[in-house]
Amino acid sequence: MDKEAALEIDHVSKSYGTQKALSSVQFRVPKGKVFGLLGPNGAGKTTLLRMLNGITEPDSGTISFFGQPLSRHHLPRIGYLPEERGLYKTMRVGEQALYFAQLRGMEKADARAKLMHWFEKLEVDGWWNKEVSEVSKGMAQKIQFILSILHEPDLLILDEPLSGFDPINAQRVRNTIQELSEKGETTILLSTHDMGSVEEMCDEVALLHHGNLILQGPVQDLRDNARDGQIQVTFQGTVMEFTVAIGASAELLNVVSDAPRVGEHTAMLRLSPGTEHSGWIHWISGEIKITSCSEWQPSMRDVFMHAVEHTSHSDS
Repeated sequence: MDKEAALEIDHVSKSYGTQKALSSVQFRVPKGKVFGLLGPNGAGKTTLLRMLNGITEPDSGTISFFGQPLSRHHLPRIGYLPEERGLYKTMRVGEQALYFAQLRGMEKADARAKLMHWFEKLEVDGWWNKEVSEVSKGMAQKIQFILSILHEPDLLILDEPLSGFDPINAQRVRNTIQELSEKGETTILLSTHDMGSVEEMCDEVALLHHGNLILQGPVQDLRDNARDGQIQVTFQGTVMEFTVAIGASAELLNVVSDAPRVGEHTAMLRLSPGTEHSGWIHWISGEIKITSCSEWQPSMRDVFMHAVEHTSHSDS
């Protein structure tokens, strides 16, 4: 087992009847990092999160938690914000928050002090004596987020933590997650479809599809690898002249005309394997007028979509 990993998922499989939810999934989550768990609906993410929270167990394979086999006695060291939100509607906010904090093993006085800090920080403090039934959906989400981090867990699991938030509160929660990450004391497992949050917050990701791990690694490495020799070129002249000029040196993927100025075109190209970028630009600039050129930087959404589509085509 890897003692430098917060989690090590080792060939984990799980089936429900004839339905394979996870198939020999294997990856590690480094200590103190923000790790993105990605995948379309039905990819197996929820099954894995249920295993990490002791709700279900693998049919085969193992999960280690900071170098030890994961067991129920590790649960107090885990914080969990499920995608399915739920608070007891007839209880008062403060009363319920203290109740959940004490379930996590916190002393009442310590829990109250920390709750007051977080309620003020995330602007929930005016709701302490309100019944949950009076609280808006977004406010209830903030309360549950606070409860997931209050006991300062070693591992924080967040399942779609920003869904339903307005932009201002989403940014507040995003900032809090980043602050926790910067301290380096909490490992954060972020399950989300929000690719913008992945780019902004995650150090590494694992992508599941139909129960299989199809992609994993540092976010920037995955984006760099997905470039696939693609560059963006703005040129003057006709599209036909440009097509003739590049010949077989590159594949023309698409062209946007009259952008940004009349008479200019922006083309997306894939250079032939082994072609050196700067040398190619120097050569093509002698063939046609080039006004700008840059390597294409794919977003995590591009990486995600390409990996899923490629896997789906391979399966068909």
